[in-house]
Amino acid sequence: MKVRKPTPAGAVLTAAVLAVSLALVPAAFGKGKPGGGNTSGGTGGTLSLVMVNDANGNGVPNYMDTITFAVSTTATAMPYVTVNCYQGGTLVYQQSSGIFYTSLNQNFVLGQTTAWAGGAADCTAYLQNWDSYTKHHTVTNLASMTFSVGA
Repeated sequence: MKVRKPTPAGAVLTAAVLAVSLALVPAAFGKGKPGGGNTSGGTGGTLSLVMVNDANGNGVPNYMDTITFAVSTTATAMPYVTVNCYQGGTLVYQQSSGIFYTSLNQNFVLGQTTAWAGGAADCTAYLQNWDSYTKHHTVTNLASMTFSVGA
């Protein structure tokens, strides 16, 4: 059997399909608890925001601050967090990162996109189980939280 190497165009298409799929999953499960607490949903877990780089030292996330999440779940050994941020109903930021020991990057730089040129945003973080072993590669939301990002 001959094995084909993926082409750069195929890799871009795969990434685009994954990004669109992830954008639709959180909408199906609704927003998290208003005001930003930990909530459980799906098969369970918790997440809480952790400041990594607080540029102005005010202790809350602002545009271009770096954050990560403390997570707890028994649903998977490799949990992911997806963060979606909106300005006036427009998605301006979306990033997913694995929050486990061997993950390459567990940090989120808020506002590091061409769509988010500055200003405040309303965000939701989703603790997720990415099950790539099933036929349909399911993503299950385990918990979510909302938080505000200051300008």
